[in-house]
Amino acid sequence: MNNKKKDDLKIANILSSVQTIAIVGASKDWKRPSNFVMKYLQKNGYKIIPINPKEAGNYILGEICYENLSSVKTSIDMVDVFRKSNECLQIAKEAVKIKAKVFWTQIGVINKEAIKLVEKHNIISISNKCPKIEHSRIFGNLGSGGFYSGLISSKKQEVTKSKSKKRDNGFFVSKNLETLSVHAGTSPDPITGSRNFPIYQTTAFTFDDADHAASLYNLQEPGNIYARLSNPTTAALEQRIAALDDGIGACCVSSGHAAQLVALYPLLGPNKKIVASSKLYGGSITQFTKSFLNFGWEAELVDVSDLNQVEQALKCKKVRALFAESLANPEGNVSDITNLSKLAHHAGIPLIIDNTMATQAICKPGKYGADLIIYSTTKFLSGHGNAMGGCVVDIGSFDWMTGRDFNSLTTPDTSYHNISFYETFGNLAYINYCHACVLRDLGTTMSPFNAYLTLTGIETLKIRMQKHMFNASKVANFLKNHKKINSVSWAGFKESSFYELGKKYFDFGFGSVFTFSVKSGYEGAKKLVENCNLFSHLANVGDTKSLIIHPASTTHRQLSSEQRERAGVGDSILRISIGIEHHDDIILDLSEALKVI
Repeated sequence: MNNKKKDDLKIANILSSVQTIAIVGASKDWKRPSNFVMKYLQKNGYKIIPINPKEAGNYILGEICYENLSSVKTSIDMVDVFRKSNECLQIAKEAVKIKAKVFWTQIGVINKEAIKLVEKHNIISISNKCPKIEHSRIFGNLGSGGFYSGLISSKKQEVTKSKSKKRDNGFFVSKNLETLSVHAGTSPDPITGSRNFPIYQTTAFTFDDADHAASLYNLQEPGNIYARLSNPTTAALEQRIAALDDGIGACCVSSGHAAQLVALYPLLGPNKKIVASSKLYGGSITQFTKSFLNFGWEAELVDVSDLNQVEQALKCKKVRALFAESLANPEGNVSDITNLSKLAHHAGIPLIIDNTMATQAICKPGKYGADLIIYSTTKFLSGHGNAMGGCVVDIGSFDWMTGRDFNSLTTPDTSYHNISFYETFGNLAYINYCHACVLRDLGTTMSPFNAYLTLTGIETLKIRMQKHMFNASKVANFLKNHKKINSVSWAGFKESSFYELGKKYFDFGFGSVFTFSVKSGYEGAKKLVENCNLFSHLANVGDTKSLIIHPASTTHRQLSSEQRERAGVGDSILRISIGIEHHDDIILDLSEALKVI
């Protein structure tokens, strides 16, 4: 079990056992994080004791405020500290004196001496975390907006606000993709016990009372308001995808293109830019270099295999992100994620990796330094050609307070009473912002039915990807040795310039989407497509079915022959996406079609 999973179990056990929590530094200002935390914990059944010498004798959220811990006459299970780090040691001494069980310091509050002191007296310590965030992440399955707890369960989760905090949730921890693909984010329905996660096909959600409604709109507690912002079925998918990447959270949207827009919106603004790979999916290049201009965003496309070129481009102070595909569509280029990450972080910006073509079954970009990961869930994650969608995953590795300015996350937001997302939500600020602001205003919402279909598709992700990769190897080698084929662009060939990078970053396989060219040119390529009987002729990839398209006569038809050649999709190029049929049948279909050209 890795340290992150151990920490999740430790926190779950703490929040399941403590009953009385003293909040040191509690504020009566409802817009302050300490007030957010106090109100949330009260609503979830904890007895809260506010500590603040300036408010001693007054009431905060209905509870009498004390000057210090020593002046409280009742026993305290946990001390939660909202003070500067250099004040923690004195508070820790008080926590030892009153024999608290847990000493917890909030986001950004770290004092090693204080930790050492309390642990010496057998007091459990948690630092640089928020109990509100951790509680909602672990126990708030239906309203946690895609924040992954790191824990899975086959038992119904408690949904009532019980005064007793003793729980038997039956949590299980796994780091294996096959298990997470089936279980992450989808405990049994807490009301009916349904083991298959329900489709919450609704536009809006009722409030308990006026105060509950206000708390949701103020972002004081997690929950569902309106389906444009969040939905329990979509949240379950967000948690599952985040789990597969070992991320802290995710935001699912209506398509892969929408995922790119949502991912960049918190980072960019007028006169800001991204540096992106020149070897991207053609639609992404169009979006970056044409449509984004309407937002005042700029994009500089570079050859990411030339690290010197990348480094020079990142020196521009307007740059706010570096973007590349782990496995490029359609040519199979492999990005050197580790070195791109080093360059991005040296420049003070996050690395964004589109992992659509590889998926987590083959590559986990966060393991190699990527900060944000993009998916078109329409492709391999859904896997059956029946559900549009996209997803943004936050690994939680990038510190938004360092490097270049990311004002949307670190400065007061006037649409939410001037709260700072980073101060209030810590490393969950980015994903919170994507839900609370970007989906609110851009409306790129995933439908719950598509979320349900994608949840179902992901259950077989690794099994399907293994079959895709096996078939792709067989087909690529068949085409390579065929007399009517000019070339095959597949990273799995040892002579490929991307073979070694593929071995470094991919667990198995080198992709099942690639291109090849026929010697008979434009007309021969069209004729081959028309004579395939097993391959489906359509504009998609990542389906269980094998797919084929001739870009020069379809997706790139508006370009001249010279322009198509420069784009890597010349007149004789065909793109194929290898499905999970028997490889002999796939090869037979291509073989028969090749006979007529």
